[in-house]
Amino acid sequence: MPQPSAIPLSVLDLAPVRQDGNVAAALHNSLDLARHVEALGYNRFWVAEHHNMPGIASSATSVLIGYLAGGTSTIRVGSGGVMLPNHAPLVIAEQFGTLEALYPGRIDLGLGRAPGSDPMTMRALRRDMTDDDNAFPQNVQELLALLAPAAEGQKLRAVPGAGSNVPVWLLGSSTFSAQLAGLLGLPFSFASHFAPQRLMDALETYRHFFRPSEYLEKPYVMVGLPVIAADTDETAHYQATTQYQRLVNLVRGQPTVLMPPVDSMDGLWEPREEAYVRSHLGVAIIGGPKTVKEKLAMFIEQTGADELIVTTDFYDPADRKRSFEILMDAHRG
Repeated sequence: MPQPSAIPLSVLDLAPVRQDGNVAAALHNSLDLARHVEALGYNRFWVAEHHNMPGIASSATSVLIGYLAGGTSTIRVGSGGVMLPNHAPLVIAEQFGTLEALYPGRIDLGLGRAPGSDPMTMRALRRDMTDDDNAFPQNVQELLALLAPAAEGQKLRAVPGAGSNVPVWLLGSSTFSAQLAGLLGLPFSFASHFAPQRLMDALETYRHFFRPSEYLEKPYVMVGLPVIAADTDETAHYQATTQYQRLVNLVRGQPTVLMPPVDSMDGLWEPREEAYVRSHLGVAIIGGPKTVKEKLAMFIEQTGADELIVTTDFYDPADRKRSFEILMDAHRG
């Protein structure tokens, strides 16, 4: 099992749009955060594809990755993830082949099989999901082939893309992608930042089905972890109300921009909504430096994760940057 001090920490960002902000500010804040965590020693900075969500500015994921990679120098930048059912594998191979040509050795391609949107938006993306469980493994393998060196006489090539060998990850919130990642010998990242109930089952499934491949000799799993760190436990729980409000609006089918923190959630959520939020954030770490350090070590020991990818909602970008400082200090001990 990896030692807590040995494993890398990474960042998952959604380019959140604030109540008093706009998309341009959200994208600039994401770059500012990427530069900040790069200096702190974080390993990766990933952004996720979502559509028709007013509080998330990362829908054009490949474009945003280019912006972030161009504004940083050493941190790996990638997708957490690209929702492959929304795209032809050739298009993704070309996009990420281009990114790899521009920023060699720094690009990751994380793939998800959800649409990243509501049914209406899914239809606008022109996707037929009726056979997705069968189509997704086939599309993943097609994409892997397009990123590999082209064979002699191969008529369909990704240009750029062929021979780039961009590292491909499978992402998941269930055991489906865990099993597929294991069978293909790919690294796997589990979305326990919103599906904590399936975490241990998915990790066990991935490790059980893993087969060594040209990509990996042994399993490599990165686990999603929500963290709200502040200088005191009290301040952290106050800051966490921004995330609570976002999740309440999401479960109501009314996704919105990030809202400022509040002194109390009383009157802002119903009991069933509070239960949903608590369940959704089942593995979240919320607290000051001492609390973060203790809970982080316990989580790493429990999961045996090879890497953690941290996500968080803060209204003030300065508080978000401070949270990642506290987390890295706690991790290094």
